Amino acid sequence: MSNAAHFAAAPLSECGTPTAVWTRAVAALPALDLGACREIVIVAAHPDDETLGLGATAAALGALGVPVQVVAVTDGGAALPGPWASCREHLEDLRHRELLCALEALGLSAPIRLGMPDGALGECEATLADALSEILGDKPAGTWCAATWRGDGHPDHEAVGRAAATASARAGAVLVEYPVWMWHWARPDDTAVPWHTAASAPMSVDAANRKRKAVQCFRSQIEMPDPVLPPAVLERLLAVGEVMFR
Repeated sequence: MSNAAHFAAAPLSECGTPTAVWTRAVAALPALDLGACREIVIVAAHPDDETLGLGATAAALGALGVPVQVVAVTDGGAALPGPWASCREHLEDLRHRELLCALEALGLSAPIRLGMPDGALGECEATLADALSEILGDKPAGTWCAATWRGDGHPDHEAVGRAAATASARAGAVLVEYPVWMWHWARPDDTAVPWHTAASAPMSVDAANRKRKAVQCFRSQIEMPDPVLPPAVLERLLAVGEVMFR
């Protein structure tokens, strides 16, 4: 079920759920066994989702020699309003370069770019599922597919989650979903969140530092006068840890 209405009712200009509330809740979750992951495909609706939602986990797995492939579904060309709307290709190129910078900071290789329309992934969900099925079909049995959560609130995030679920079922991949915007609009007792399937990924100091460095690569999202990621929102994403729904 979509949580778009919950997200829409919680403007990013407002503080959202306090970090301290989340850190206590995440500490009570069971730990995710990353040792069971032999290979992982991380699917991001927009450049930065993979870093904000799963950057430390990706860095940790990569450092252990686990193959990590990031899939950038869109190039993020619809992220900024105003003058940027008339130079979408420039913004897409900028955000791709930011993504390359972030993945380098995480110790990961270049992404697969699908170039699908930012802000309209719900309209091409079947095409996306087919593309992800092809990517996963070349992977060994038991590969993890980590996608933005189907209930995250952002329509593109939710479409990616649904498409990844379809593709994982076809390919026999292990589906896990990671939240990004949930940390803003939800609360630990929220019945819209499947807490019974949630697990917290371990995070070393090195992996956390790599994630923080990688996030700084997304200057178009954090340094504008009216940033897509306001400081309080960004700090919460860096502080709450990383959770996956299984």
